[in-house]
Amino acid sequence: MTGAPERTLALLSLLQSPRSWRGEELAQRLEVTTRTVRRDVDRLREMGYRIQAVKGPDGGYRMESGTELPPLRFDDEQAVAIAIALRHPAATGVEMGDAAHRALATVRQVMPSRLRHRVDGIQFDGAPDPTGVAPTSVAPDVVEAVSEAVRTRMTLRFGYRDPDAPSRRTQPHGVVARNGRWYLVAWDLDRDDWRTFRLDRMTPRTPTGPAFESRAVPTGTPTGFLASRSKGSAHDDGWPCVGEVEIDLPVADVARWVLDGEVVALSTHSTRVTIGSWSWAGVIAAVVRFDAGFRVLGPDGLLRAARELEARLAGVQTPRDGVPNG
Repeated sequence: MTGAPERTLALLSLLQSPRSWRGEELAQRLEVTTRTVRRDVDRLREMGYRIQAVKGPDGGYRMESGTELPPLRFDDEQAVAIAIALRHPAATGVEMGDAAHRALATVRQVMPSRLRHRVDGIQFDGAPDPTGVAPTSVAPDVVEAVSEAVRTRMTLRFGYRDPDAPSRRTQPHGVVARNGRWYLVAWDLDRDDWRTFRLDRMTPRTPTGPAFESRAVPTGTPTGFLASRSKGSAHDDGWPCVGEVEIDLPVADVARWVLDGEVVALSTHSTRVTIGSWSWAGVIAAVVRFDAGFRVLGPDGLLRAARELEARLAGVQTPRDGVPNG
């Protein structure tokens, strides 16, 4: 055990089973002394758990039947942390969406109304990060403030960490967690257009307001809008250039590297890949990285880009006397 909180939770988990535990057994399981076990049992009793101490050869510690979770006590920061963690389980890479929703509902029921209100205000969309890039740190109070403005449809003003950057006035429509970063999708009142903003760079200002009427997000959802902007489009979640190739590799060796595309096994050693990028040269670059033979299936723009790259590579010469060719 790494500390008292973790040890207490482990003890509580053991006592949930319908049996008695001798003090020596619990001490062995928890890797502590029997005196520490007694102290931890007393701590659980102080928290509201009804734990019996049965004497005799078959005695020990036992949770009374019908014992329910006592009222939980969270400070504001803990409440915000719980809401963010349980509303965004995909960030862990573990598929536990339904369990996380049920857990949040259970915890919410035993929270004071003040904290329930704050937890309910934290709403955002998210997806696991397939890039493996370390996430960018965002202050929980920023996530909470921006999420609340989205929920209540109140105009949000914010500045930037850079003191020279101008402040912005926005009508916030959604908070999205994507690839280790947090974004606000909003209508920019100063630019009269849709924009995305990084939460780790902003400092929300209070009070918010005035209220505004929701607008139709161009792609239908804030998540789709952010995805489309990352692909160089403003109206749909699609790459400007999408091509199709056949690669001389098994599908298992290709699929894990095609994060935003389609793969189809043509044979045990051949895979058809449909992949997009900002340009045809970008599509070719994504294919060449597999270091395997490939054939362009279409369209013509991708074929021309492949032939242009072939011509450039054919013209590459070895530098002479350490001086690169100009």
